[in-house]
Amino acid sequence: MRTLGPDDPGMVMLYGLTDNFRSAWQLIEVPMVPVLRFSIIICAVMSIMLFKERVHMAIVIMTVKLMGSKWYTKFKLEALKQDLEDNNSCPTVLVQIPMYNEKEVYKLSIGAVCSLSWPSDRIIVQVLDDSTNMVLRELVELECKKWIAKGINVKYETRNNRNGYKAGALREGLQKQYVKDCEFVAIFDADFQPETDFLWRTIPYLLNNTELALVQARWKFVNADECLMTRLQEMSLDYHFTVEQEVGSSTCSFFGFNGTAGVWRIRAIHDAGGWKDRTTVEDMDLAVRASLKGWKFLFVGDLSVKNELPSTFKAYRFQQHRWSCGPANLFKKMSKEIMLCEKVSIWKKIYVIYSFFFVRKIVAHWVTFFFYCVIIPLTVLVPQVHLPKAIAIYIPATITLLNAICTPRSLHLVVFWILFENVMSLHRTKAAIIGLLEANRVNEWVVTEKLGNTIKQKNAKPWRRRCGLCGLEARHVVKFRLGERVHMLELLMGVFLMYCAIYDFLFGHDHFFIYLFLQAGAFFVMGFGYVGTFVSN
Repeated sequence: MRTLGPDDPGMVMLYGLTDNFRSAWQLIEVPMVPVLRFSIIICAVMSIMLFKERVHMAIVIMTVKLMGSKWYTKFKLEALKQDLEDNNSCPTVLVQIPMYNEKEVYKLSIGAVCSLSWPSDRIIVQVLDDSTNMVLRELVELECKKWIAKGINVKYETRNNRNGYKAGALREGLQKQYVKDCEFVAIFDADFQPETDFLWRTIPYLLNNTELALVQARWKFVNADECLMTRLQEMSLDYHFTVEQEVGSSTCSFFGFNGTAGVWRIRAIHDAGGWKDRTTVEDMDLAVRASLKGWKFLFVGDLSVKNELPSTFKAYRFQQHRWSCGPANLFKKMSKEIMLCEKVSIWKKIYVIYSFFFVRKIVAHWVTFFFYCVIIPLTVLVPQVHLPKAIAIYIPATITLLNAICTPRSLHLVVFWILFENVMSLHRTKAAIIGLLEANRVNEWVVTEKLGNTIKQKNAKPWRRRCGLCGLEARHVVKFRLGERVHMLELLMGVFLMYCAIYDFLFGHDHFFIYLFLQAGAFFVMGFGYVGTFVSN
């Protein structure tokens, strides 16, 4: 074999190309240094803001638990319930079930709501069906007639359009003549299954406190163990309910309505201006407007309602776009109104604008993506820029720990949760920017796909295997469109992070390559669609 020497033409060409690349990179690197340093300062400020917010909420939750001072525990629920039964004074309650082509779950929600324990002459079940599938409409109507035959007062309502989407359906539902005698309205999305005593555990709070507009229950996930993606979603949502909702309820009597599994005082809805469809978070919009009118909210943490998490990556991406774009857009639309409101205290205004909107709905997404997926990898390529360990390691570690302890059974999955959340921050950041700029897709509304028992029925079929990397579960079908499985944004980020990881491994001294290799792998796994479940259309 011939040995290549430094004077060999091939080696001379290789050295030349390398020198040209280094020269080109130096031209870019020099102006990048001040920009990168400034970006680190901005990201450090955002990290500290998020850190202080999480620590503050942790302190509030610890205080509440140690002192046993949860607001709902102050009410004697059993005594209130007994008084209602003895005096036969139960108010008339409307229960709304908005749905759109919910083939897999409509029977579950209608059956659970029609089984609610409440005087039959004091409850109206309103099924708001916006389905475009006419065959499915007939099936839903047949299900309603089945319960009507059993003596349940069920009203099946349809529309010829989807104006306003869910907000439009709920708004038109409240305008029906038979609703005028109803004092409260409970709302359940099509995949939610309340326990029979749900109304007995919520309505008494509203009757006992006339300033109360909303009683919100937490969610219980029936398919949390379906795959790794649903387990990781459970970790994030457990923190939301256990900490964020509880803190809002305990400190300011305000939190964002979750759009389902809650009971509203109908007078409060009308007082706030009713349902509006100006954003994709009509539930949060109504909650903020009601709060500005002086109404209070109560979160009941020991009352849970079963529901389904999105188990396909496609459905989860659409959901997260709506949940991230909508709040940012609402923040832009309502900031001035909140600041000028005279009915609420300065403290509550600061809480809503700074904590509820700015830190949790915008800063949390931006710092996760820009800092951990862009800035940190770039510092590997620009050694002149120093990255403080406190900002890069200690603060995110503390934030992660505070989040993870809310789901003790999943503590061993915390590394996967970090990698997963970092990938999803790409979509959440993009959605938040779209919401603030009111750009394309700002009002995009895609109903989250529910699978119900579909996966259970298909588990016995072949075409099921596990992906070796991260243990993410995937189900293959023979035919699928390439766009459904391959996501270019994730793959491009994976290539960028992999390059930074290799560079740090070869030339760096800070061992960031360990994190970068793992994060690049997560972007590749999700970019090729090996996450969640995959079912045919």
